[in-house]
Amino acid sequence: MSEPITAVMLGAGGRGMYAYGPYALEHPNEIRIVAVAEPDEERRARFSQAHAIPPDRQYRTWQELLATGKLARAAINCTQDKLHFDSTMAALGAGYDVLLEKPIAPTKAECVKLVQTAESLGRVMQICHVLRFTAFFSTLYDIVHSGRLGRIITVDHRENVSYWHMSHSFVRGNWRNEGQSSPMILAKCCHDLDALAWIIGSPIESLASYGSLTHYRAENTPAGAPIRCTDGCPVEAECPWYAPRLYGAIEGIPARSEWIVTALGGGETAQARWRKLLTSPYGRCVYQCDNDVVDHQVIGMQFGDDVTVTFTMQGHSDTEGRTMRWDGTKATLYGDFSDGRPHEFRIHDHGTNNVEVIHPQAGASGHGGGDEGLMSAFARTLRGEKVPHQTSARASLESHLMAFAAEDSRHTRQAVDMGDYRGK
Repeated sequence: MSEPITAVMLGAGGRGMYAYGPYALEHPNEIRIVAVAEPDEERRARFSQAHAIPPDRQYRTWQELLATGKLARAAINCTQDKLHFDSTMAALGAGYDVLLEKPIAPTKAECVKLVQTAESLGRVMQICHVLRFTAFFSTLYDIVHSGRLGRIITVDHRENVSYWHMSHSFVRGNWRNEGQSSPMILAKCCHDLDALAWIIGSPIESLASYGSLTHYRAENTPAGAPIRCTDGCPVEAECPWYAPRLYGAIEGIPARSEWIVTALGGGETAQARWRKLLTSPYGRCVYQCDNDVVDHQVIGMQFGDDVTVTFTMQGHSDTEGRTMRWDGTKATLYGDFSDGRPHEFRIHDHGTNNVEVIHPQAGASGHGGGDEGLMSAFARTLRGEKVPHQTSARASLESHLMAFAAEDSRHTRQAVDMGDYRGK
């Protein structure tokens, strides 16, 4: 057995601590995290304790860690979007291979520069497009490429963001404001755009996009609603986004999701979470935040081989997840990759009218096992193994260009020729 790949962790928040860090703890023979950079003292201490990182390898900033010299083979970059470019450029320059949380960076120029730099230095730079490493999407890839559906004619893909996830991440949270993070179609949906490009397998030729921020706006504030939910709101009983209820800050009412409580950092009791909501951004009225990213957007796309695709992202869903329909000349496939219910494909054969039902086995880690699959693939790639469905920074760049082109189209209300767009 070869020695495990050594890595440093840049950013020990939700993704670093709970998505990728656990893989190293569960597979110490494959990868070992030997240093961490995290500005939040509590998070830094928690991560260091879990991974037995000594005090002299615990850093407040990524700059301090990278200035120390090369401490490991790889860097896992889970910093915020705005920090991706500078931190990854520095890590590549210091000799690290990099696993970079999506998106690559918030601007086209930064994305292109990072990919070119990794290639020129001969470094591995893999983007965390975890859907590629789920049983669901790898099964979808195999079905499409087996010819079971015939020639693919059209695809309808939906990214259904639940109302509570929308409010947590994209109204109150870290990805609410494009100037502080990145466009929502990039931050949330580059996963999906990557999966579509990968499975369809032919280059996208053109696209057009429409969307807006429609609901979470100041003019929709209920009469008398305070700036913070904890200040006594007259509509708290009927408001789906009432923060104390969503985050489990009311005795006897469980939180809507445990991971948003972790992000809140509010403690184990309802009283502790209430105290946190008094000052946290997550305690604000959803109509009175500094958010500006869209809450719904659609993209119409034309791929090679005359494949047409519609993509919908919307933040008003009852259920969190992705649903899809693939129509081919031989069969139609319906797919459901949603939280809280079994992942499923239903293939309706056009010739026989038979229906085949397939349930891909979801993994135990986040994103239906994709988080674990991604880490495994990254470690194996660094060991020189050939990994099925492995991706590259260059391939990931395509999905980002699609997202940027969609934003350009949304603002100009004009279709974008992707050949010209890539050339620019």
